[in-house]
Parts: sequence; structure tokens; C-alpha cells
Amino acid sequence: MENVLIVEGGTPLRGSVRVSGAKNAGLVLMVASILAEGETILDNMPRIRDVEVMIQILNEIGVEAKWNENSLSIYSPSGKIKTKTSYELTRKLRASNLFLGSLLGREKEAVISLPGGCDIGSRPMDLHLKGVQALGAEVQIEHGYIYARVKDPKGNNVYLDFPSVGATENIMMIAVKTPGTTIIENAAKEPEIVDLANFLSSMGAKIRGAGTDVIKIEGVEELKPVRYAIIPDRIEAGTFMVAAAISGGEIMVENVIPTHIYPIIAKLQETGAIVKETESGILVKSREKIRPVDIKTLPYPGFPTDMQSQMMALLCLAEGSSVIVENVFENRFQVVDELKRMGASIKVEGHTAVVEGVKKLYGATVKATDLRAGAALILAGLAAEGQTTIEDAIHIFRGYENIEQKFNSLGAKIKVY
Repeated sequence: MENVLIVEGGTPLRGSVRVSGAKNAGLVLMVASILAEGETILDNMPRIRDVEVMIQILNEIGVEAKWNENSLSIYSPSGKIKTKTSYELTRKLRASNLFLGSLLGREKEAVISLPGGCDIGSRPMDLHLKGVQALGAEVQIEHGYIYARVKDPKGNNVYLDFPSVGATENIMMIAVKTPGTTIIENAAKEPEIVDLANFLSSMGAKIRGAGTDVIKIEGVEELKPVRYAIIPDRIEAGTFMVAAAISGGEIMVENVIPTHIYPIIAKLQETGAIVKETESGILVKSREKIRPVDIKTLPYPGFPTDMQSQMMALLCLAEGSSVIVENVFENRFQVVDELKRMGASIKVEGHTAVVEGVKKLYGATVKATDLRAGAALILAGLAAEGQTTIEDAIHIFRGYENIEQKFNSLGAKIKVY
């Protein structure tokens, strides 16, 4: 299994790159597909490890999922499907917890193994459970599994203590098939939530307010299968935008929705990079000097936690000190020790990292502790003097499609082992 990336630093990246479909939108749409019987086709689906695991979980519960070039066909049979997901597969994938809402919506019961994924902090299920319980589910947690069953489903008001993306998605999926009106207050506003709402609406669901903090859903009896194209991946787009700035290059990032990445554009411009919206995408051009900036991660439309590690890599080379406050996941600073191996000067206290810019980073052997940390290490490696070896690169393949080919097409020298 490919698990090591070797990056030769020092080449300014130039050219254009096309962004794949969004990982976090694609995964939830795969799960939501089981709410309609028949064949749903999802276009623009990225061929990444997380999607492959989700295909295995779908096949295991009796839903046929298979590739047709860059489209994914999901055939959900009529009649009953299995309502228990396997521990072996779900521990590989955080998004497996989304089967809670979709199975309850379809079968009125679900047995979900507590999920896995990147170790970036505790992502408790309490808001998910509170949401499905409000709609009539009885829930027990035993032996590492969540057992949930709905006897008397009816719509309800749900207030989320935190605008959790996963909890919002789970509640949306059970609510579309629950009689009556459900109102989710303090709902997540991420583009992936809007994409799920658009997908469910195209199947016949009645949803209003997605993208705001109040989502209103009228339950319907039946949803119909559809063909639907997934939104582009805003985090992949952001990663390539930072690559232009950190490598001293110029990259045209194609297939992006500019409104989804405004917080990233704003911060890159603050560092001095030139960022222009054009007809074909977003053009990012580096400047000689990288200016320090302060970043606070927040739920959308704030600065995304999934771009924090990549920006940290860039700020390692800024002229001055930057302050990064991580408000979403407490273990997001695991990348710090790895960047320090490359010569970075970073101090962490609690949820705050102070990044003192250095003149140079140097190639080293480092470890990808999670998906976005891995992306940050590639970026640091591109700017570093010499060769960087990234171990545990499997994390990177979980979320980026053809990442080494895309970077190499821009002039990078990256090999996979």
C-alpha cells in the first residue's frame, strides 16, 4: 500500500489545476442516496480512500454502489436493507456516523458503530443523538454501538448547542421522511449542507433555509432517485491556492465556487499574495515577501479549520509572527511538531499557536498525523530546501484525488512509495 510521499523542494509551481468534487459533500450524498429506492447517480465524485470505504459500507448493507468513470451509481433496492454497519469499516471513516439519520429515515432503525477517521479531536455524537431523539428515536449505547429505533416519528424543533455539520446532516436526513415539520435552529451553514439540501430537494424533499442558521423541513412519504453533480472541494481549492503562494509560483485553480472560499481568499491576500477571480477560476500569484496574519478558525462562513494546517505551513515563512487560534478541533496542532522538524519556529499554548516566520524550511522525514496535516507537509516540502519524506501518507489519499499527479503537472517533483 502506498504510504510514503517524497517531495523535492524549491520549484515554483506554475500552470492550471482542476479541483475535484468535494469529499465532505460526496460522502453525505452517498449516505442520503439510500433514502430513495432505485438508482441514484452522483457525478463529480472524487476517487479517494474515504469514498472507497463508503462504497464498501453501502455494499455491505445491501445497497449496490459502483463506479462508472467519474460517476458513482448507487442502486438502493426496494424492501428492507441491513440496518447495522460494521465496526471494521466504520472505524476507518468519521462520516460513517451519517448512516444514523439516513437509516432511521428509511428503515426507522439503525445500529451504528461509533465512528473513526482522523484523530483531530473529540467529535462527540451527543448533538446527533439529541436531534434524532427529538424526532422520536429511542437511543441506547452499548458495546461501542449506537442502537436507535423510531416507534412514533413526528417532526419537532431541534436547537443545536453548536452548529455541528454532521448533526445538522443527520437530522436533515431523518426529518425529510418524518411526518410533520422539523425546524433545526443554530444549524450549520457550510456549503456541504446546502448541497445536501439541494440533493434531497431534487429527490422530492421539502427543505427551506439551508445555508442559514434555521432550516425548516416538511416530511414527505417518498423520495425519488436522481442524477446529481457534487460541488467542487473548497479545501482542495484552498490547498492549491496556498501552494502557489508558498512555492513562489502562479496557479490557476479551476472548478471552484468563489463564494465558498472567500475566507481563504481574504487571508491569502492579507499575506500579500495576488488573488484574482477570472472566468476560468481563481488565479493566485505569489509575492516575494509573505506577510504575517492572524487566523481564528470558526464554523462557516468563518475561516475553515480544514485549511488551518495549510496556512500554518505558509506562515512559517512569513516576515514576522502570526497567531493562529483553533476554535473547532483541539488536536489540530499535531502538525506543529512535524513542521518544527523542518525548521519552523512555532509555540503552542492551549488553542493558540504563535508562528514566528523563518527564512527557510529544510527537508526532513516527517509524519502525516491527519489528512490536512499531510497536505500542510506537502506544501512545506514544496518550499523547503532539499527532500522531504512524508510517512503515513495514507491520510492524504483519504481526501485528495490524484494529489501527486496534480502537483507534478504544475512542476512539483513528488513521488509515491
